[in-house]
Amino acid sequence: MMQRLLKNLFSRVVIFGLAILIQLVILVAVIWKFSSYFVLFYAACAAASLVAVLIIVNSRSNPAYKIAWIIPIMLFPIFGGLFYLMFGGNKSSQKSKTKMRLIGAKVAHALGQNLDILDQLEKDNLGAANQARYIYDYSSCPVYTRTTSHYLTPGEVKFECLLEELKKAERYIFLEYFIIEEGKMWTAVLDILVEKAQQGVDVRVIYDDVGCLLKLPYGYDRHLESMGIKCRVFNPFRPVLSVRMNNRDHRKIAIIDGHTAITGGINLADEYINDKNLHGHWKDSSILIHGDAAWSLTVMFLSLWDWLSGIKEDYEEFKPLPHYAELFTSDGYVQPFADSPLDDESVSQSVLLNMIGGAKRYVYINTPYLILDNEMTTALCLAAKRGVDVRIVTPRIGDRWFVHAVTRSNYEVLIEAGVRIYEYTPGFMHAKTFVVDDQFAVVGTINLDYRSLYLHFECGAWLFKTKSVLEIKEDYLQTLAVSQLITLEECHNVKWYKKLARSLLRLFAPLM
Repeated sequence: MMQRLLKNLFSRVVIFGLAILIQLVILVAVIWKFSSYFVLFYAACAAASLVAVLIIVNSRSNPAYKIAWIIPIMLFPIFGGLFYLMFGGNKSSQKSKTKMRLIGAKVAHALGQNLDILDQLEKDNLGAANQARYIYDYSSCPVYTRTTSHYLTPGEVKFECLLEELKKAERYIFLEYFIIEEGKMWTAVLDILVEKAQQGVDVRVIYDDVGCLLKLPYGYDRHLESMGIKCRVFNPFRPVLSVRMNNRDHRKIAIIDGHTAITGGINLADEYINDKNLHGHWKDSSILIHGDAAWSLTVMFLSLWDWLSGIKEDYEEFKPLPHYAELFTSDGYVQPFADSPLDDESVSQSVLLNMIGGAKRYVYINTPYLILDNEMTTALCLAAKRGVDVRIVTPRIGDRWFVHAVTRSNYEVLIEAGVRIYEYTPGFMHAKTFVVDDQFAVVGTINLDYRSLYLHFECGAWLFKTKSVLEIKEDYLQTLAVSQLITLEECHNVKWYKKLARSLLRLFAPLM
């Protein structure tokens, strides 16, 4: 026990956390001292707060995000304005933006839209074609046919499928995950990666440093490199106050030879396959894509690899070999898409809002977090009010109490509008799925919270008239059978102090 305690005390997260806290205390102390002794400095701080408020009000940020910053600035005018100017907003350097534009142009060149497919989609469904155009215009990801998709749930099913597909790799394996943790799942995957690397397969791994902060040893990328696996760490956690730490790589992507890809909510850790019990039964999902559409996810991975490595590779060299492409078959329309916090377009949110706005019969949603902005709340309420059957399943057991409290704070307004909210009673609902009218669906990494919609690198797959759409619906109905319907009376009977706490947490939800 003592050994474990010492290990935790001297862990990277504790040491770096203390370093950041010390910087924060020193910064506050300096500002406080200066403002106490120098009237001009106090006036400058007040002016900075006023400037910060004007910047926030006139920015393109979400209104809830603006309010979450303006309130502390008004409460603490000496610190608030300076803190926003130093740490608020998007602080990407001009160099980073230029680099991203160059990579974006390269991605757009590699992912041209087949206009015949778009024309056919327009004949099938004009609304679907408009959605596909939007996704292509703002994420450079085209819509495909010659693709099959299969819904994978729960995590155990994805695990078996992933191992099976990895064993088939002949040219390359690309893995990009928010969380990787040593255990049963990762050990089984790693054994195959090492074996494939020894056979000459190009094996690459990207993991998010904050996502893996308590999961992997420091310098784990070098350990993988020593085994012949190329590895990059996204946005390494450093003991420095910086807003850039907010931008995380929340994607979960596995790619095999450019013709097969898996994405969704399932990370490479044992709780996702219910080998470790953290919050009851872990309900999660992914989508298996085989065919032309896997190419978009391949380019998505390569573009981030370019970003992290500074290597300018020819994406065309990674195209599926012709003898594989000849075997691709069509099952509806599939359009993987990427979402980046470094531009001014919230692609994920727009895709979901379009689906809700166009729904005629039903909208079924699985989400671990229900931390909604005004746009999403309005869209869901209006859909329910016009007679659409809107249902949302959230966890019964939350993974973080304060986030779960904010999720529950959103129930009342939705239920009053006619939305039906359910909680998954066996445990934690981590799946991120939308299914609409037996025709449309999205499976991806996107949570209904501010981080996913505005701060993280995310991805998903938009599906139209595929067999997997009906698989998602069928699984949803089975999930409802083990979920508890939340009533308006339950919302009203919450203790007053819990309501107050939820209201305060909800106010600052965009900054969580």
